[in-house]
Amino acid sequence: MAPSPDNYQSIYNEIAGVSDSAGEGFAEREFKALLLALPKETPAQQRLARQLEQSLKEKNGEDYQKTLVEFITEHSSESELSWSELLADFLRQWEAKQSNLTPARKRESLEHVLASASKNSEIFYTRLQNLVKSWAQNSTDDTVLFDGEIAPLAETPPAEPPAAAPAPVSRASELLPELRSLFAYTLEVVVATQLDDDPELAGQAKTLATAVRGATTLKAMDSLLADVKRFAFRLEFLAEDRAELRAGLLKLLQLMIENVSELVADDHWLNGQIEMVREIVARPLNQRAIRDAESRLKEVIFKQSQLKHSLTVAREALKQMLAGFVDHLSEFADSTSDYHDKIEVCVEKISHAEDIAQLEDVLAEVIRETRVIQINAQRSRDDLRASKQRVEDAERQINELQGELDKASLLVRNDQLTGTLNRRGLEEAFDSEVGRAQRRKSTLCVAMLDIDNFKKLNDSLGHEAGDGALIHLVTVIRETLRPQDTLARFGGEEFVILLPDTQVEDAKKAIVRLQRELTKRIFLHDNEKILITFSAGLTDYRHDDTQASVTKRADEAMYAAKKAGKNRVVTG
Repeated sequence: MAPSPDNYQSIYNEIAGVSDSAGEGFAEREFKALLLALPKETPAQQRLARQLEQSLKEKNGEDYQKTLVEFITEHSSESELSWSELLADFLRQWEAKQSNLTPARKRESLEHVLASASKNSEIFYTRLQNLVKSWAQNSTDDTVLFDGEIAPLAETPPAEPPAAAPAPVSRASELLPELRSLFAYTLEVVVATQLDDDPELAGQAKTLATAVRGATTLKAMDSLLADVKRFAFRLEFLAEDRAELRAGLLKLLQLMIENVSELVADDHWLNGQIEMVREIVARPLNQRAIRDAESRLKEVIFKQSQLKHSLTVAREALKQMLAGFVDHLSEFADSTSDYHDKIEVCVEKISHAEDIAQLEDVLAEVIRETRVIQINAQRSRDDLRASKQRVEDAERQINELQGELDKASLLVRNDQLTGTLNRRGLEEAFDSEVGRAQRRKSTLCVAMLDIDNFKKLNDSLGHEAGDGALIHLVTVIRETLRPQDTLARFGGEEFVILLPDTQVEDAKKAIVRLQRELTKRIFLHDNEKILITFSAGLTDYRHDDTQASVTKRADEAMYAAKKAGKNRVVTG
């Protein structure tokens, strides 16, 4: 036998002892397929489905057929939908005042019906009719929503609305004008001012702001929504263009920095400035870091200009001294040449002299010329000694100025090993954050960190491993904390973190999160895994604090953390 459904049914009936003709009058499979295909969107359709399903369970074909025919007859005999009457009732109920119904709640109910309505006009008609009935009965509490549909109310005549009473205004309806005003202000002041380079978009933002203030109807809001969406799309495109432009400018600046660093490879005084700018460009732009770098650059540039001016003056003086030395040598050479010429003349006179009187005159001339050359030689020697002393003084001044320039260049750079702020940078950052906290009436927390067992790490693995551990810690801190948090190396293995606009509890959570992140990211030295932990002391800035007092309090809390077992955070 072929494995067909009918043959299976026949074998089943044979084994069950049932006649093959027992189910001929009831095509259960076809009825089930019909039931699954029927729509179940309206309450009437759902009621029909339940009745048909019950008939299937009872295997009552006649009842199934009767129910289906009655439903079709009932609905096919209905007249066309009375939209005009329904819309007239809707407008009357919309304008009427009902207790517990504000315009905002009416609008919300209507938007729900519009959002949940399908393309079937009969379903939309039914839902809108139920909504109008619920308003007419003066109560929204009896209207229950099932899958976006408003349940029909009891088929009773609508009650007459009570005497006119002031409708309570909900908080939402009170806020609507304020929200419109705030949205308009955002478009007109906040958005438009950021679009100075695009006058068209700025004008569109102001136009939208005016439209928002006047949008008091649903139709106006729908039209406004489409305009706002189009405006948002244009803003999104503009933001993408600006992001590409910013990335291109940063790349160009980075190339220029690399080029400058190659051109001034011998001018080590610029190394600190170039490294600082390169570090800022390589990271996500941070206004705080740029501002701090700008202040330090201004100070160093001013000091370098003074020192370079003094260095130029010293070098010019050295040049003049060397030129004088050469002049003295030239004069001495000229005078020596004249002396030799005069001596030759005197020698010739001596060879032709015939008596002692002539020799006496020649001898007197030789003695006079010899004394002159001797005086010139002594004067040149003294001048040369003085010039030599001045040259040595100039060289010493130049070396001192170069040393000061080197120190000034180092002021720009942060800590040479870790790249964090040094003590001087910490002082400037602390003063800046304190001033900002006082202006904004906000909080400022200070954390002191110290690597646990750092001396043991240095002694066992060497200073290179210790330096690598410091760099690893700084890397984890920078990638874990916020951009506005400031990190500085206080000395050795101690670091200070400034956390602005942060309560002590939140700051403690941030430092604990940092500890956990540090334990996840194992430090590798020569392919050896090394676990690094730190103890931290945390405190907040108080109105009578100085940098020394708040740092001391954080330092004491940090030592308390070490005494308590290390790798923990203690507040002080």
